[in-house]
This record gives sequence, C-alpha cells and structure tokens, in this order.
Amino acid sequence: MIIELDGLVRSFRHRGAVLTAVDGISLRVDAGEAVGYIGPNGAGKSTTIKMLTGILVPTAGRVRVCGLDPVRRRRELARRIGVVFGQRSQLWWDLPLRDSFELLRVIHGVSAADFRVRLTKYVELLDMAAFLGTPVRQLSLGQRMRGEVTAALLHAPQLLVLDEPTIGLDLVSKERLRSFLARLNASGQVTLLLTTHDLPDVERLCRRLVVVDRGRVLIDGPLDELRRRFGVRRELVVELESPAPSLDGLPGVESVTVQAEGLRQRLVFSTEQTTAAALISAVARRVTVRDLAVAEPAIEDVVRGLYGSAP
Repeated sequence: MIIELDGLVRSFRHRGAVLTAVDGISLRVDAGEAVGYIGPNGAGKSTTIKMLTGILVPTAGRVRVCGLDPVRRRRELARRIGVVFGQRSQLWWDLPLRDSFELLRVIHGVSAADFRVRLTKYVELLDMAAFLGTPVRQLSLGQRMRGEVTAALLHAPQLLVLDEPTIGLDLVSKERLRSFLARLNASGQVTLLLTTHDLPDVERLCRRLVVVDRGRVLIDGPLDELRRRFGVRRELVVELESPAPSLDGLPGVESVTVQAEGLRQRLVFSTEQTTAAALISAVARRVTVRDLAVAEPAIEDVVRGLYGSAP
C-alpha cells in the first residue's frame, strides 16, 4: 500500500474561528495506481498533499505514505517520493539544468552509476539534450517542467505526486509530458497521484478518480465506471456513403452537426433517453453508413454529473 489515510483532519484557526480544510478523509492507493485527486478551489487537495509529504501535521487521523509516518520520518520519506508543483521549482534558477540534477543526486544519495542510467533515459524520453547546459531561468516553461519531472524521478521514488504539472504549458508540451507520465506509470515503475484543474490531464493519465469538496471525499471510483454512470451525454459520429440531410428527429438526439457537406454527422444524444445501439439502428434505417464511432463524454461532463449527484 502506497497511501493510507484514515479519518484525516486538518483544521486552522483564523480570526478566532476554526476552519476545517480536510474533514475526515479516508483513502487507499495501491502500488502502480494512477489516481486523479480533483475538486474545486478550497476543496482540501493541497492541504492533503502537504500532510502526505510531511509539510503539515494532521489535526486528527492517521497517515501512512510508503509505510511511513510523513511527519516523524519525513527525511526517509523524501527518498521514496517525488513531488512536482506546477507553480514552484526545485531547480536552481541560475545553474544549468544539468548542475541542478547533479546537486539533487548528491542530496538524495544516488550513486553516480544509477544517476547516469536514469538521467540518460529521461533525457532521451523527454528530449532534453539540447538544453541540459542552459540555466534554468532561460528555459521555456515547457522545458522547465520536463526538468522538474526529471528532478523528481532521479532517486527512483515509489510515489510521484503531481500538483498542476501542466499549468501554463502549450498543447504540444502538455501532450509530451502526459505521454511520458502515462508510459512511466504503465511500466509499473511509479504510482501517480495527480491534482489538477486541467481535466484532460486526468483523462489521459488516470484510471481512478477521487473527487473532493469541502474537505470530504465526494466520490471515488474507476474513471470508466464514472463516465458510464454520470456522463449522460455521448456523441455518435457517422460517416455516410453519400451526402444526406441533417439526421434530425431521432429519439434521444439533442443536437446534430453536419460536416463535410453532409458526409459526416455528429449526433449528441442522452444516455438517459436512448442507447448507442438503438441510435445506430435508427440511423441505419435512414441512411447508408460507411463508418461510425461513439465518443466518450468529456471528463468535464463527468465531474458536473458527480457534483449534481452528491448529497
């Protein structure tokens, strides 16, 4: 077990009042999982992460990360976890990127041989060779984030905590980073815990979603299952043999978009009113279909459904 939280509470005193940021969260994360830990601002996500990493002491409850108490054994825990904050840096601003990595090697006690093997792998996978000698302050945001992730992985942590890792990145940089992290997790080398407001990060990386609000777990389950339960709108994309008028009036269809001069049509339908199979049959009775696909609901819609369903 990588993360164990039992009745975790963290309260703060503010102007004479007691504010509870985390209110009795219990959570288990097994080795090799990729978990999205999401919620609105003020939900308690960052406070949870600070307790997981030993920065904050819980007011009540029990925390174990990699089998350790994060507060009492914080130094030992630092050798077993990596943390990436999208808005904070663990790199030395005026040093070349390569020198930051070397300093972190010494801090974590990584052997020179292991360091060379790991750095060579990450430099290749993240395409960093061209800017290893560049001072961190001169790197683009995308280059720096690749450096941040590498820095968090050089000591081979069991757990990688990512807090808004793609914030501010362009689309190409986001996809490069997501692809790398997905491959890393799929290899079984590291467990991922991701907090983000960029929901495509979760969709790309995580198989499990934990939604928190007001310091409590709202819902916890496999992402695919949550899509099925709460993603009430789906899209059927139909490629036709010949152009056809808009396929309006089919049961359960809420909107139709005609593309490619009528050769492609996109039908948004409600899963509460019809099924994909029934809609496909209805379409086939009206037109000759060359190809079709059912698009899964966007994770934004899933989260809206989660909040709408919560007590």
